[in-house]
Amino acid sequence: MWRAAAVRTLRGAGAGAPRAASGAAAAAAQLRRRLESELEDIRGAGTWKSERVIVSRQGPHLRLAGGGAGACGGEEEEGSRSLPSVPCPCFSLSVHAGIINFCANNYLGLSSHPEVIRAAVEALEKFGAGLSSVRFICGTQSIHKDLEEKIARFHQREDAILYASCFDANAGIFEALLTPEDAVLSDELNHASIIDGIRLCKANKYRYKHMDMQDLEAKLKEAQKHRLRLVATDGAFSMDGDIAPLREICQLAQKYDALVFIDECHATGFLGPNGRGTDELLGVMDKVTIINSTLGKALGGAAGGYTTGPKPLIDLLRQRSRPYLFSNSLPPAVVGCASKALDLLMESNAIAQSMAAKTQRFRSKMTAAGFTISGKDHPICPVMLGDARLASVMAEDMLNRGIYVIGFSYPVVPKGKARIRVQISAVHSDEDIDRCVEAFTEVGRKHGALS
Repeated sequence: MWRAAAVRTLRGAGAGAPRAASGAAAAAAQLRRRLESELEDIRGAGTWKSERVIVSRQGPHLRLAGGGAGACGGEEEEGSRSLPSVPCPCFSLSVHAGIINFCANNYLGLSSHPEVIRAAVEALEKFGAGLSSVRFICGTQSIHKDLEEKIARFHQREDAILYASCFDANAGIFEALLTPEDAVLSDELNHASIIDGIRLCKANKYRYKHMDMQDLEAKLKEAQKHRLRLVATDGAFSMDGDIAPLREICQLAQKYDALVFIDECHATGFLGPNGRGTDELLGVMDKVTIINSTLGKALGGAAGGYTTGPKPLIDLLRQRSRPYLFSNSLPPAVVGCASKALDLLMESNAIAQSMAAKTQRFRSKMTAAGFTISGKDHPICPVMLGDARLASVMAEDMLNRGIYVIGFSYPVVPKGKARIRVQISAVHSDEDIDRCVEAFTEVGRKHGALS
């Protein structure tokens, strides 16, 4: 009897299998149609984000591969500078040489610095490609501990902890630190990683208007009923190039017994007299409790992030921070890069100080040409255009003229506030900056952004 029952069961399964497969295929086809429709909507809105292929090192001048407008091959418009096209050994695509790069976070030009590259190679040869695990299981090397000590010393804090990225550092701190008894007060234009990190925690959440100290004070008064209050803000805001009013934030925090957290990804290495960031720039290093930042921008440009602050906090993060506990140790080559970048900064502030004059040159010339540049005194220089399609088309036209910039639009920035974000680097020459302004002026007139 049991054999007959088994045969009936197998036959039933066999008969149902084609129907199951058919159902799965139909679901997959339905998903594909929905995704293709969403993608077409993005293209139609003019907010499609293309990814250029770079066939050279990161730096002020690049070689780009690609088959689209502005990336290779096509006819140059009259009056634009001719760019030589050369064969690329890595891609079956034509390559433009001589593109000037104004869209990288390579603020100090260290991503291609010979000493930084040499340090990465030495670390790779001595410590290998990676540790193949998380740190508490089988993977802390001496270079990781040395870099954490160096980061803490650079920021004049007690200790530091490394992450795979600052996105991970922001994802890991709020959940580990804050409980339902606590409150976090966040600037409405904070980076997405801060927003996502706050979402993960169970603290009471308050959002204050961008850099609005009256609104922050009102929220702090409202939050007095909670055990611990943490004000969270970007030090420098990546989309707008403005700098948080840390003096006022710290004064309010002291008045209402709150702690201050800052994300310094777009400040570490070049803001302040010694490049230590916005807290050094504004004279409040002793009043900011926690700093999160990145190794992937000014400090070598590869990858990695960190938290630095009181030692008990860092010890707690090693025990409870999920992105730290469940992510592999940073590759030794990345650690070597960042460590050498910090050495260069702590030996001399000359690189950090070179940014101010270059930034001012671009901002003043663009303003004189008739453009509106958001922010103030920061190498992030958003050229405000408003219309998403205009930002996209102008960025393409700029590339045809040998200037690599990117248009930003919703959802990266609010609707109606599309812009082309220009980022100045210490390794840009005055001629590079002047060429960029000249191209913006030509393209702006062509598309009606300038009269």
